[in-house]
Amino acid sequence: MTSTLALSAAHPGAAFEKVTIERRELRADDVLIDVKYAGICHSDIHQVNEDWGPGNFPMVPGHEIAGIVAAVGPEVTKFSVGDRVGVGCYVDSCGHCESCLRGDEQLCLNTPVATYNGREYDGTLTYGGYSRSIVVKDHFVVSIPDSMDLAATAPLLCAGITVYAPLMRFGAQGKNIAIIGMGGLGHVAVKIAHAMGATVTVLSQSLSKKDDGLAFGADHYYPTSDPETFTGLAGAFDFILNTVSADIPLNDYLSMIKTNGSFINIGFPSEPYSLHASAFVLQQRAIVGSNLGGLAETQQMLDFCAEHGIVAEIELIGIDQIEDAYQRVVTSRVRYRSVIDIANTLVA
Repeated sequence: MTSTLALSAAHPGAAFEKVTIERRELRADDVLIDVKYAGICHSDIHQVNEDWGPGNFPMVPGHEIAGIVAAVGPEVTKFSVGDRVGVGCYVDSCGHCESCLRGDEQLCLNTPVATYNGREYDGTLTYGGYSRSIVVKDHFVVSIPDSMDLAATAPLLCAGITVYAPLMRFGAQGKNIAIIGMGGLGHVAVKIAHAMGATVTVLSQSLSKKDDGLAFGADHYYPTSDPETFTGLAGAFDFILNTVSADIPLNDYLSMIKTNGSFINIGFPSEPYSLHASAFVLQQRAIVGSNLGGLAETQQMLDFCAEHGIVAEIELIGIDQIEDAYQRVVTSRVRYRSVIDIANTLVA
């Protein structure tokens, strides 16, 4: 076992404390990564606060990890010491179920191993990227192209693949699409959808981020606080991508989708949606969910973003600013993703 510094919450809602945790010795197919940056995902907050159910404590969050390879196991061929790499939401899967075999490790039928607040198949609790180092099976490590800023790339390991996968799956190119929300997920979705060749409309509560949205590549920007937005855009979109984890008037949004179009949900609200069957039955609209993407698709996403000069818009913070950053995420005041400078601020 190898000791490393980490930030741990001892119980639900607890303040983070600097602690020492143990990482396993390198297995033959493992990669040891010196963590440089860790993005703050809204799911970190949900899980620390047990909004989604009981958590495993002590908890070390972080599944938007960018760093440098420090060592590799003897059977690792894809990575070498000094490589720039990333780790996302999962660090293992069974490898032999139908989902894993087609490259959808995130949908593993035998339950994938979450990067944090999960358990390895041997029962060991997983600790995430709010730490100085992490040991990960090589299959769950991706390469970060040299042209990409490490700190601004870290959020793409969750936010980036979360929006890229459905945009690819539903064929954004040439489509008229809407994106609900202009936060950590939404702003990346706008950039990627624009690069794919979609006509992009942002649907946001207010116009406070309109200038940013248009700069990121949106063609149109409308406030959902105005009822005329829904009537004026009735039947306008091939599909809508919902990036917000909040209660929304789903029936109203479905009315904005064309016949045979789709409402794609990647948001994860704590309360159930209210829905009338007529909103999707009469015009044959589909309501679908999307859960991240597999490892090959995650690498594809990073390569695509490198080609098009896409990274997240970030606020780089130190470990003493995490509590404030959490509050800013909850109140939608982050522009647009907080990233922790692990290497320079998590020190003994």
